[in-house]
Amino acid sequence: MWRAYHERVRALVVEDDVRTAALLKRGLSEEGYAVDVALDGPDGVWRASEFGYDVVVLDVLLPGLDGFEVCRRLRSRGCWAPVLMLTARGEFAERVRGLDSGADDYLTKPFSFDELFARLRALIRRGAPKRPTVLRAGDLRLDPATRQAWRGDVELRLSPKEFALLELFVRHPGQVLTRTRILEHAWDYAYDGTSNVVDQYVAYLRRKVDRPFGAAQFETVRGVGYRLRGSPTGA
Repeated sequence: MWRAYHERVRALVVEDDVRTAALLKRGLSEEGYAVDVALDGPDGVWRASEFGYDVVVLDVLLPGLDGFEVCRRLRSRGCWAPVLMLTARGEFAERVRGLDSGADDYLTKPFSFDELFARLRALIRRGAPKRPTVLRAGDLRLDPATRQAWRGDVELRLSPKEFALLELFVRHPGQVLTRTRILEHAWDYAYDGTSNVVDQYVAYLRRKVDRPFGAAQFETVRGVGYRLRGSPTGA
């Protein structure tokens, strides 16, 4: 049995619903885990950053900071314990957003404890993920772990939303990204044909990432979306 061969695996449960948190703690404890509980996002970030956990069970809907932001902050602080996200939502965009924030697996409520245990065993066997490598597109560099970006040797000052959008482009250099794809990644809602939020934020990136350096790496693809060229082109 699992409890017979593992060494008191330490698990952190970050769940604001007291009843659900208690059920998770009891179930995991009966399975042989040593379990701590955090009832909000900031406490989850603090506990996971300060103590060495083998796995984190993280709810998405949390007070203070949601699960996506908790996961992003943990990764930016160098906390690489496997993270299993729990949510009542099952939409594809939510799963993508969770994985993009640094989670390792995703389980939709309601779930069975047997499935939860199986997924946790798989994550623990796999171990902590490696720190992501720095992403590059031409002389653009982006570090997903520290949430920093540079043009050449100059660090770029970006808002969290601008960074998320730039990361999407740098991960897909040369590819045309539709407005729908961009919205689902950075804003988590579908393009309705009237919103210009994507155009506004691409304009912000051009002002911060391209123009000060005499570059024109962001390309508008008329009627479709935007593309980041693999290397900067003189403006």
